[in-house]
Amino acid sequence: MTLSHTMRAIEISAFGGPEVLKPTTMPVPVPGHGQIVIRVDYAGVNRPDALQRAGLYAPPPSASPLPGLEASGTVVAIGPNVVRWSIGDKVCALLPGGGYAEYVTTHETHAMPVPKGLDMKAAACLPETCFTVWSNVVMRGGLKGGEVFLVHGGSSGIGTTAIQIARALGARVFATAGSEEKCKACVDLGAEKAFNYRTDDWVGAMRAEGGANLILDMVGGPYIPKNVRALADDGRLVQIAFLQGPKVEMNFAEMMTRRLTLTGSTLRPQSDAAKAEIAREVETHVWPMIAAGRFAPVMDSTFALEEAAQAHARMESSGHVGKIVLQVGR
Repeated sequence: MTLSHTMRAIEISAFGGPEVLKPTTMPVPVPGHGQIVIRVDYAGVNRPDALQRAGLYAPPPSASPLPGLEASGTVVAIGPNVVRWSIGDKVCALLPGGGYAEYVTTHETHAMPVPKGLDMKAAACLPETCFTVWSNVVMRGGLKGGEVFLVHGGSSGIGTTAIQIARALGARVFATAGSEEKCKACVDLGAEKAFNYRTDDWVGAMRAEGGANLILDMVGGPYIPKNVRALADDGRLVQIAFLQGPKVEMNFAEMMTRRLTLTGSTLRPQSDAAKAEIAREVETHVWPMIAAGRFAPVMDSTFALEEAAQAHARMESSGHVGKIVLQVGR
């Protein structure tokens, strides 16, 4: 297959708001050892993209400077020692960066087949979100059937994924969201109850349930001590972001007396081997949930690649429910 030498892409022209995302033309990437090149159909839009745009989340040294951590598309070139994929295969993949472009490279072990029954748009919503949820809720957080699980931001891409996966695992699921409409969306997806964090006492409500065995939080800041109070004894708090800041004053004696676990992770800096392990777990456990109709990505909106700034504005307005994607292929 003959590739073009140049491609359309969206670059971060300077650190700042959505308006700094500008269309550009760049050389098509060349695959390295163990890498594949994907011709992108759709790219997922995620909070880390906005943090990178703002200058708060630098890509790894070896990664593309372009934003974009997940995509779906077709394999069009393979590097040395690629064993799983062939040219023409349809995949969705976790990316180290570069998804806001017509072509992108990633390690072959970070790509997965498009699940049966899903189109390419839906498939683009899966990798970054499923990797994050599965690795933190199950691999790190150890959620089991029958446990009480609370996810903040339940109507976000992470939240809608976490609700469905936790429900499929047999957990009792609770969520917070910022409006009655969003709370209803969480319940419709399988949450037992959803609390409007603007008006409801979600800490008291969780304590009335006996406390949460596991909380998945991306808010941080003042939520951290609230989360600790909302945990059951022996509970686990897993932190995946700090939208309200990473610093807070807290008495850690409660962590010892109630045997709490406070942990967390971020996906992008992890090694290729660690991401490959997560990919195997996701394909083994989450793909069958999709096939069985127990989990499906929730779609909010689609923007053209050149409308990346509008997509970021939509995400940062917090008006969305589910995933936002860029249509890259024409």
